[in-house]
Amino acid sequence: MSDIAIAFIDHIAITAADIDRSCRFYESVLQARIVHEFVKDGVLLARQMRAGGAMFNVHKAGNGVTLAAARPTPGAIDICFRWDAPIQSAIEHLISCGVIIVEGPCPRIASSGETGMSVYFRDPDANLLEFLSLADES
Repeated sequence: MSDIAIAFIDHIAITAADIDRSCRFYESVLQARIVHEFVKDGVLLARQMRAGGAMFNVHKAGNGVTLAAARPTPGAIDICFRWDAPIQSAIEHLISCGVIIVEGPCPRIASSGETGMSVYFRDPDANLLEFLSLADES
């Protein structure tokens, strides 16, 4: 088998029941910023957001876009964001935002093969989100 030229995942799409509510959550908790809005005939279809080095699109459920997953559903995604500081700072940040931690901190193996610590929480549509830290806790 020959090597293929995949470098990394460029972006993901998240389906939201209420795009404004979800974007406010991501702005608050991930400190994401809206970089582009997709509008057709005056109707907001999706927003492109950046949080650190990650990019994601928040799609309004039922927006009629055909180039999408077969069954785009709010609450159907599980995303891990790399946290570039000790996991305790992620926990403190989530608490300060009023976000409930559903699990963690607990050990997790990163895409690099290294062991880190993760905390898990949910967005307003019940998507599972994770902060994974490889930072030295000592």
